[in-house]
Amino acid sequence: MQFKKYTKQRSSSIQGLRSFKDTLPKNIKKVIDKKGHIFSETLSNWKYIVGDNLFKICYPKSFKNSNRFGVSTLLIMVRRGHEVDLEYSKKEIMNKMNSFFGYSVVEKVKFTSFDNEKKIHYKKNDYVKNVTNKKYQKKLNDVKNEKIKKSLIDLIKVFKEK
Repeated sequence: MQFKKYTKQRSSSIQGLRSFKDTLPKNIKKVIDKKGHIFSETLSNWKYIVGDNLFKICYPKSFKNSNRFGVSTLLIMVRRGHEVDLEYSKKEIMNKMNSFFGYSVVEKVKFTSFDNEKKIHYKKNDYVKNVTNKKYQKKLNDVKNEKIKKSLIDLIKVFKEK
């Protein structure tokens, strides 16, 4: 990659391939650096921050940066029944996150519980009934990934209702 300075323009440009972050405008870069960086680093290092036991029962949902009206808050989704375990380790999570980033990132931690038992199972016969045309029915049965197959069926249902 070569660096080239143009004399007629104020900023220098880089020839060759650039990372996505370098192609964004300066205003958007500032927003990503302030807010997006903390949450993305938290997601990628969540197992290190909370440990193996808590990693299986919770995950970070969102991060709100501090402003004039409130403090920086991390919202964590917790599997129902394990809220107490996480409540006892709240201070430890805050200390680990702050030491991981090197400064006081999180001042408050909130929990929201979710129920992990809601799993939708489709029968093989339901696939045949929900598909509108026979040509799409064969193509749908050829799809091997179950998640994609379910989402296609849901899409067909939405089109049928309209």
